Amino acid sequence: MIKKRSCPVCSSPSYQAKPFFEGNVDLSRISEFSFSSRKIPEFMSHRLVQCRNCDLVYVDTPPAVEELAEAYHRAEYDSSEEAEDAARAYASAIAPFLHQLTQRQSALEIGTGTGIFLDHLATSGFRNIVGIEPSRAAIDTAPQERRNLIREGIFIESEFERESFDLICCFMTMEHVHDPGELARAAFRLLRKGGAFMTVTHDYRDLVNRILGKHSPIIDIEHMQLFSSQSIKELFHLSGFEKIAVTSFVNSYSLRYWLRLSPLPDIFKNRLSHVFELPLLRNRRLSINVGNTLTVGFRGQ
Repeated sequence: MIKKRSCPVCSSPSYQAKPFFEGNVDLSRISEFSFSSRKIPEFMSHRLVQCRNCDLVYVDTPPAVEELAEAYHRAEYDSSEEAEDAARAYASAIAPFLHQLTQRQSALEIGTGTGIFLDHLATSGFRNIVGIEPSRAAIDTAPQERRNLIREGIFIESEFERESFDLICCFMTMEHVHDPGELARAAFRLLRKGGAFMTVTHDYRDLVNRILGKHSPIIDIEHMQLFSSQSIKELFHLSGFEKIAVTSFVNSYSLRYWLRLSPLPDIFKNRLSHVFELPLLRNRRLSINVGNTLTVGFRGQ
């Protein structure tokens, strides 16, 4: 008998949760891109339930940690352009909070992909920088000088010294991990006093996601949980963080990428994709607030 997990934020038992999405995983549709970044949405998900206490939506019977780690390790990568767009948006979103850091000696990014955001950290004055990434394909895409900053594998707290970082970032990764609560508590322990933990997560209560419903790209086989502003704030609070701020921000991507995320039938996507490849439109960017949420919490002095 498969054991159901409790809410990974507040530990409320799963039998108290209410159904959110029944699940529709089709193993025949899983490909080498199913666990890759910014893929074409498959709109598949494991069964999801909604915690009545903290508002988290989560998979109550998730795959094993080892199974998830292997899936990400094998995943292909084909989103360098979108990764650069995302990194610029993240850098802009966190900029107002960086001046609150006590110091800027060292930074860690969990789920760094090709490590493009590590360049922004260096530009922001951090001298010792490291990224963690499970996908070999993503690391291989990075230039050599950046590749030297990336450790392959999943995040393991014991590989780092306690109170050794001033900033820990985890962008679009908290939905993917088996235990987001443990990750947040580990980040707290690894931060120096006055340091900050910053995450970017989807907000399932955002208007766009509520309108799209089961056709939202956040309904995905990769996502073990989905946050709202309430549940992500609760996660930070329970993990010991102070001065918690939760704010949404704008993402800017090509028209081609927004089309890829849309739930339009493939026949329409294929026709429009040719139009968006025209020279006049190919490099056009569209800036939209789709509910992606930056959460910042500080370790007290």
